[in-house]
Amino acid sequence: MNAPLPEHLRQALANVTLDDKYSLASGRAFMSGVQALVRLPMLQQERDALAGKKTGALISGYRGSPLGGYDQALWKAKPYLEKHNIVFQPGVNEELAATALWGTQQLGFAPPGSNKMDGVFGIWYGKGPGVDRCSDVFKHANMAGTTP
Repeated sequence: MNAPLPEHLRQALANVTLDDKYSLASGRAFMSGVQALVRLPMLQQERDALAGKKTGALISGYRGSPLGGYDQALWKAKPYLEKHNIVFQPGVNEELAATALWGTQQLGFAPPGSNKMDGVFGIWYGKGPGVDRCSDVFKHANMAGTTP
C-alpha cells in the first residue's frame, strides 16, 4: 500500500495532463527523452519568436532508421508542431531526407520577397548506415553552407 501524498503534492499533481509535455509554457512537465526531442524544436521556434524572427522547421529522416520511436512521437504531436511552423516529413530514404533538409537551408536562392519565413532550421535523424549513405549530401550541404 502506498503512503498518502502530502496535500500540496496531491493538489499539484491533480492538474497534470498528458498534454503538458508539449503545451506547458512554464513549470515542470514530465516527458520521456524522445518526447523531449519532439519538444526541442518547439522551444527553438519560441526562442526565435522572442528574438523577433519568424522561423519554421523541417524534421526528416528515414523510417527504417527510427530513433527509438521518434517518428511516431512526431506524428502524435502533429497539432503542436503545426502551431510552431514545424513540418515532419519522413524521407523515402536517408539521402532524400537529408537532401530535403539541405533545401530548406537555401532560402537565399528564392526570388526576392517570396520567403514567408526569416529562416528554417532542420533536424535529420538516422543511424550509422544511414549516415554512411548520406555522405554526399552532407559533404555538399556543408560546402554550400546556409543562407545567413
